[in-house]
Amino acid sequence: MKSRKWIGRLSLLVAAVTLAGCSDREDESSASTRDESPEVIKLSYAFFAPAQSFPAIQMERWANEISERTNGRVEVALFPGGTLLSANNMYDGVLNGVADIGLSATSYEPGRFPLINLTGSLTGQNVNSEIASRTVYQLIQEYGQQMTGLEGFKVITAFTSEPAYLQTIEPVRHLEDAQGLEIRISGDNSRALDALGMTAVGMSQAETGEALQAGIIDGYASSREVLMDLQFARTVKYVTDYPLTNTIFAAVMTQEKWESLPTQVQEVMEELAPEMAAFTGQYLDEQIQRSLEWSQAEEGVEIISLSEEEAARWGERLAPVNDAILDGAEAQGLPARELETRMKELFNTYRDELL
Repeated sequence: MKSRKWIGRLSLLVAAVTLAGCSDREDESSASTRDESPEVIKLSYAFFAPAQSFPAIQMERWANEISERTNGRVEVALFPGGTLLSANNMYDGVLNGVADIGLSATSYEPGRFPLINLTGSLTGQNVNSEIASRTVYQLIQEYGQQMTGLEGFKVITAFTSEPAYLQTIEPVRHLEDAQGLEIRISGDNSRALDALGMTAVGMSQAETGEALQAGIIDGYASSREVLMDLQFARTVKYVTDYPLTNTIFAAVMTQEKWESLPTQVQEVMEELAPEMAAFTGQYLDEQIQRSLEWSQAEEGVEIISLSEEEAARWGERLAPVNDAILDGAEAQGLPARELETRMKELFNTYRDELL
């Protein structure tokens, strides 16, 4: 009898040990599964202009695509409108860790990006935003971080506006109408205005609306989507149809932050970078058409076409500007004329693809 009791007790003990062992293995397996589960990566992305501006539309699209293509592994918090970093400290803010990603216009810091800014400051680039955007992204890839002034950064994407057009409160139909006007333009793109007899005023796009209403400036030179997107058509009533300079945008994170990301996430970002350059250009070209139609129909904006004789006068004034820009860059040891040649080759390549 006692023997049977000891056997029963021994069986219960063995069963308990076995169950405990199984439980430990289940706990270990569960812990292993948790360890292998990818941790959510949270990134902050800053931009200086309002959320309705085309670069901010791009950043929202990028954030959504990254989240979708990584199955939610990457979450991006967006900070447009200068809520985290302004135009004056965007790139340094990224270097200092204030934001993981920053988007700004390179022309706001001309001394920092002298070579890549050539693609925007040369006048007479009669190409749309998609062609220009694909070109500037490719040039950054070909010329590299050191040559383009982007040392320490990883370029997430890059794109450009269409050529800037003069948009004014009063009409500019002739060179004489432009003399002495105070015109907002981005960064170091002021030389074209100087050549035409205008005074360039440096300010961010976010400040331009109030400056127009207060009469501080007589207009601005910019791509034409802002007539609708930023409601500038309520003040500005004339657009002179003559292409001037482009504004280059680059979205960057630090190389250190880039190297901390998992390989799979890096691959998604690499894949998305040229796609976003093309998308932004396409979006802007379409938005410009909508903006022009809206501003003419709703706000009575007039598009001024220069006569052939008048356009030739503008061209004569602007012709020396490009040579001076290229010569100045060459004097700094930069391959400016080589870049100009390559830029025109890419213009033709992408133009042919779109035909």
